[in-house]
Amino acid sequence: MELSLNEQNGTAVIELNGNVMGGPDALHLNEKLHELGDKGIKRVILDLSNVNVINSSGLGMLIGGLTAMRNMGGELKIAKASPKVETLLTVAKLQSVFPNYSSVEEAQNSFS
Repeated sequence: MELSLNEQNGTAVIELNGNVMGGPDALHLNEKLHELGDKGIKRVILDLSNVNVINSSGLGMLIGGLTAMRNMGGELKIAKASPKVETLLTVAKLQSVFPNYSSVEEAQNSFS
């Protein structure tokens, strides 16, 4: 998995590319989230439009990211998940934790 970061209007957008399988990727994402938190950025959107596969460890990585952001007083949202990823979130009963926004802009507008 690769990730790229773009900051816009006080929100960080992290685009994940490839397969989200946890492991070292989880550590990399967690480090990036803590760097953002240290800079005072509390709103993060994960753009999943280029994620091909996500497994249970990858789901754990998303939950860990959400927990990290909330512990820093922030929030993490996901946008543009594929139907396959959205189905996995539903099966895992995580759709209420991670509503899938159809665009990064929609996710950005959902921050209160």
